[in-house]
Amino acid sequence: MRDGDKSRADNDGAPLYVSVKQLILDKIQSGEWPPKRRVPSENELVAELGVSKMTANRALRELASEGEIVRIQGVGSFVADRKGYSALFEVRNIAEEIAERGHVHRAVVVVLAEETAAPEAADNLGLEIGAPVFHSLIAHYENDVPVQLEDRYVNPSTARDYLVQDFTVQTPNAYLTQAAPLSGSEHIVEAVMPRAWECKLLLMLRTEPCLSIRRRTWSGQNIVSVARLVYPGSRYRLQAENFKNGER
Repeated sequence: MRDGDKSRADNDGAPLYVSVKQLILDKIQSGEWPPKRRVPSENELVAELGVSKMTANRALRELASEGEIVRIQGVGSFVADRKGYSALFEVRNIAEEIAERGHVHRAVVVVLAEETAAPEAADNLGLEIGAPVFHSLIAHYENDVPVQLEDRYVNPSTARDYLVQDFTVQTPNAYLTQAAPLSGSEHIVEAVMPRAWECKLLLMLRTEPCLSIRRRTWSGQNIVSVARLVYPGSRYRLQAENFKNGER
């Protein structure tokens, strides 16, 4: 499978990148390359298969977009584990979700501070612009791979001790469930392209799409928090189930 002669198709007429993809898929699907195994880099594929760098890049890029591999900027490409999932219309603790899959959760606290409410945060929390709010920004990892970025604003009157919590030990969800028991929630789901700073925290490329949930929660009549949860599309999926009259 050499394209040094600038040929763009194999002997069957298919584009060369399709053949490279299939070679990698065969090894993944056969179990020869298990989850988390490192996949050859573009340069290694060029050397081993004699294809162009453009061909190798497209093969890896499409495999990543299809969820077969995970590309971590500056680290390499790896066979994807079975995607984790989050219950779409439930307000669940991501640490518990990860533990249920038999994996290890780790949190990195990027921001934990009191700030003055910008117009959007104030509107979402039902506060005056410039009122004090608590802000946390946390990256959640599953087996040392970042799977969720949680950007949350909290109404201080509903959770006065928010800023003194250790969110590497318990998640904001776990703390807020105790401090302000949930009475209602609102969810807005979007497909988005990540911001530059989100890519750095999630170790992903700017070209990889994400799933975004904007979630507001209430305790009684009070809005407790508004959170933007960002998931790399290749590493996570959202799931919703409805049960009615005993039927699924």
